[in-house]
Formats: sequence, structure tokens, C-alpha cells
Amino acid sequence: MQKEISGVIIECVKGNIANQPDVMAVVNPANAHLQPGGGAAGAIHEAAGPGLEEECRPLAPIEPGEAVITGGHNLPNKYVIHCLGPVYGVDEPANELLASCYRRALELAEEHQIESIAFPAISTGFFRFPLEKATSIALKTVLEMVPRLKWVKRIRFVLYTDSDLDVYEATLLRLTAS
Repeated sequence: MQKEISGVIIECVKGNIANQPDVMAVVNPANAHLQPGGGAAGAIHEAAGPGLEEECRPLAPIEPGEAVITGGHNLPNKYVIHCLGPVYGVDEPANELLASCYRRALELAEEHQIESIAFPAISTGFFRFPLEKATSIALKTVLEMVPRLKWVKRIRFVLYTDSDLDVYEATLLRLTAS
């Protein structure tokens, strides 16, 4: 599913964040030390190879809500933008920290003239952020940023399960209904 808003395509797809060859940047739902882990972060590090971990080392640690950028290494993407989402119930204010991840990632994309970016559902896995709430925050933040984007023309949300995709599609439809 996709929607065009102010010349920017926002799309929701089911897939693997580490296998998005047609976007310039993928977002890594990182840990504070930017090291390989499980889930989407593990898949990105595994596909990128050991050079990604090496490049990340001097950039760490980062705080919840922050984002940093590296090269894509063995990924088909030129860049990886690493965001540390909040651990739900621990890092507060969780809603603002999660919104900051999406905002900072898009700001970095603009700074580096990135035309397309793919996001996973940040903080909804190991960090236990409720999916519906996280989806609403992610999409509202991105929609607020769209009018300010000069370079970014495609924003993809890559969801791992059909049920996650359903939540993202329903939320995008609700938020863009006019």
C-alpha cells in the first residue's frame, strides 16, 4: 500500500528491513552500543558484514531518541541510519523519544541528500512498545515532517508480519483520510 503526500510516497510493505535494495538508506533499530543483536538489528548487521560494526564502534553509545549514520557496507543500501528507540516503561517520555527517532532519521536523510529510506517498526520488538501506539507515533511524525522534506521522496515502512502490516496500513489510511 502507498500514499503520495506533497510529492512524497509513503508506503507500507511486508518484508525484511535488511533486504530493501531499491532504497538509499535503511534504518537500524539499534541498541545503545550500535552492536549486532537480535531481530532487525541483527539482520542488518549480518547482511552488512563486520565493517558495519567497526564503523559503529566510535559512534557509540547513543541515547534513546538519537540517530547516527554510517555507510551500508555489504548491504545494497548506501547508508544505514541507526536509531535507539525507547524501552517501553523504562525510557521516558517514551512517546517523544520514539517520535525523535523518526524525526532525527529523516533529518539525517535530508542532510545526506537521501532520496529513499526504509524504516522498521522501531521499539516494538525487544523494547516492548505497544504496536498500535508506536505505529501512530511513527506515521504522525513522518506525516508532520513531509512538508519540510526536500530530498526524501520515498518513505517505506517494512513490517515483518502480516498483522503488523495490517496495523500500519489501517493507521496510514486513518491519518491520511480527508
